[in-house]
Amino acid sequence: MKDLYTFDCTVEEALETYTSVKAAYTRLFNDLRIPYLVAAADSGNMGGNLSHEFHVPSSKGEDTVISCTSCDIVYNDELADGKIHGFGDNESPQASPGFDTGDLSPEAAPTISTGLWMSISKDKRTLLRGWYPKFSMQGESQEPVEREVNSHAVKSVANAAGIDLDLSVENPLEQWATEVKSNKASGPYRVVDMYDSQVRVYKRPPLSDVLDQASCKVEDIDYSMLDRFPGTNNGLSLVKVQDGDKCARCAQGRVKTHVAIEMGHTFHLGTRYSEVLQASVMVDQSSSGSSENQVVPMQMGCHGIGVSRMITAVADSLADSKGLNWPRAVAPFEVIVVPAKGLEDEAEKVYDTLTSDPASPVDVILDDRDKQMGWKLGDADLIGYPIIVVVGKGWKKEQTLEVQCRQLEDLRENVPLEQLSTFIRSLLERL
Repeated sequence: MKDLYTFDCTVEEALETYTSVKAAYTRLFNDLRIPYLVAAADSGNMGGNLSHEFHVPSSKGEDTVISCTSCDIVYNDELADGKIHGFGDNESPQASPGFDTGDLSPEAAPTISTGLWMSISKDKRTLLRGWYPKFSMQGESQEPVEREVNSHAVKSVANAAGIDLDLSVENPLEQWATEVKSNKASGPYRVVDMYDSQVRVYKRPPLSDVLDQASCKVEDIDYSMLDRFPGTNNGLSLVKVQDGDKCARCAQGRVKTHVAIEMGHTFHLGTRYSEVLQASVMVDQSSSGSSENQVVPMQMGCHGIGVSRMITAVADSLADSKGLNWPRAVAPFEVIVVPAKGLEDEAEKVYDTLTSDPASPVDVILDDRDKQMGWKLGDADLIGYPIIVVVGKGWKKEQTLEVQCRQLEDLRENVPLEQLSTFIRSLLERL
């Protein structure tokens, strides 16, 4: 990442800086001419309470971005907090977006089958069993859809309940049983059953077989159930959203999931680091009527652009069967002039014409290699120059030049030399 760190005196100034940086990143990605998404994001270990990510959809990506067909919501799947939204905390729990459940009572079972997902706390004393709709009906067609647990949602609910999960453990039940067997006298040990709003809430099996192996009694384990987000009356949504689910925000559109590559990120960090490092600044308070200056911790921002991965993402997004297809902003040259054999001198005149205007020169390269025309044109397509100017048959017959541009619907047009500069610039404005 190419990083940028910002420092301001007040929250208002910091948010203004944040907006400016986000707008600059938006202009950059607009210039790249590739599809991208700006998603609300989780600040993660960086801290702060405001963050956005710039993503390019790609099958090679590691992130999942959610958007809606109706409203303008776009967010990273990591933001899932395990809570059903769209109603007040004091209202009755409702079904998760995307599910057609009929009866929304906790006793209803609007799923085809129920799945079990387990994790263990970092101190290995708490085993969490997450019960979720493994298969459910979706949409008007009522097609069965397989669901997956969203570990970010589960961890958010667990954190709110005071459980620090270790999601890296592959065999949580075995590790928990081993811990109980080895240190059962040091207890207490817990089993927490967490219920998605789409599954039945009832007392689950008490792990008798596991406890027998651990020489431990069922009554020695503290069992508890969790079917509301701690501190609220909101039901739990523990599964990942999928294409076709109802939007949680507008309830009218359908969500669409995008596998994507993160290209840029903006964070408003506040004073998380400046307070620890005692990075303070003296602020003039005269405008507020105070005669004394005030020492305050600096408001910090952290931003980054993935320069190297950007090149890869642009290449993957715009390449076609002929080769690379660079946008004007990052192309090695805007225009390449390709002459046929015997027309090298004329090609130099074309080159001079395009570069002669000092006010708005065109970035041009001349392919003067001793190669056949077909070879050079193939290379021009392979490298991905935005515009190709061919000095060939048209010049010999009518003193015209063939201008090619794959990005503009594979444009091919014969243009007289005196009109070439104006025509080329009109194309570049569209690239």
